[in-house]
Amino acid sequence: MLIKFFTNPKQLVTLAFSPKTRWLMLQIKVIAVGKIKEKYLQMGIEEYRKRLGGYVRLEIKEIQDEPCPEKASPAEEDKIRQKEGARLLNAISDQDYVILLDMSGRNISSPELAELLAERALAGQSSITFVIGGSLGVAEEVRQRADFQWSFSRLTFPHQLIRLVLLEQIYRACKINRNEPYHK
Repeated sequence: MLIKFFTNPKQLVTLAFSPKTRWLMLQIKVIAVGKIKEKYLQMGIEEYRKRLGGYVRLEIKEIQDEPCPEKASPAEEDKIRQKEGARLLNAISDQDYVILLDMSGRNISSPELAELLAERALAGQSSITFVIGGSLGVAEEVRQRADFQWSFSRLTFPHQLIRLVLLEQIYRACKINRNEPYHK
């Protein structure tokens, strides 16, 4: 069921509710640089995609990564980030609330993520986009577009693995927001 209302005279907001659950159905988009090649990661991502089906409308969009020479100069690395950044920005809608996964971002707990998603939905921003950059990070323009920068850890992770961890955390946040049990 779709409910449309105005938060102010110029902003029409559409919220989607699941008739099965009567809970706000967030529209989650994950935009990531590169393809997932490892079968075990593909299987894990598919498992969480299925689990999330009753909670959110999920879209995963892969952005082509740029080839990076083994010993790229800082200028070459910046050029790669710029090209990938332009592709990322083209995939983000103006109305999306953008959460950039970045090592320099803020660390938050799973309950804090749940609260952030619930707050965004209640504020009329039910379209949330998570951005995962490439192996060199993201261009400054992508950082500037982000509404929130989130760091999973100070540790470095392969960006393919982060996609799986992100989906698990979104699933956990959905379970928290519905007061449903989930392992700790």
